[in-house]
Amino acid sequence: MLLSSFTPDLIEAGCDEVGRGCLAGPVVAAAVILPKHYQHELLNDSKQLTRDERLLLKAEIVEHALAWSIAEVSNNEIDEINILNASFKAMHLALDQLVIRPEFLLIDGNRFKPYRELPFECVVKGDAVYLSIAAASVLAKTYRDEQMEKWALEFPGYSWETNVGYPTEEHRDGIKKLGITPLHRRSFQLLPSQLELFEE
Repeated sequence: MLLSSFTPDLIEAGCDEVGRGCLAGPVVAAAVILPKHYQHELLNDSKQLTRDERLLLKAEIVEHALAWSIAEVSNNEIDEINILNASFKAMHLALDQLVIRPEFLLIDGNRFKPYRELPFECVVKGDAVYLSIAAASVLAKTYRDEQMEKWALEFPGYSWETNVGYPTEEHRDGIKKLGITPLHRRSFQLLPSQLELFEE
């Protein structure tokens, strides 16, 4: 059972992002404030859930959260400011949109850029520890997956409908055959250097 809160007396927002390791598309972050003592037996790290479970939980979270928001930073901005800064910016943008001002932040991972002087706690694998982070993980992943599935129709040949932009063999095969799209992150190593050298 995941923990409902870190600081029972403060309004907590859980934050998580998805898409840092992708070769294409935005990085997406979500922030969620859940009711105190909220529990749900299915809610866990979004990567451990099936697609159907994530969609079920998305509806549950949207209905029962006190506040929630989703924000993204584009692949072009990722290239400009780097993926770590883009991840922090996406989280900050999500926090900006919350209709309730949090008093404490729970952040998935081990690094964070302070937000409005609010106290925060970084939790490695926090989406498997705290419910609010897990909820943010679900919202961010379902939003980003749906975007990438739509773009897969616009840019076929990269298998985004299944890999959602991550560096799978099918994705890299698409890059080799078709080149890159306007959604690819040019600052990332899109093909292994050994392959690029071999092909020259």
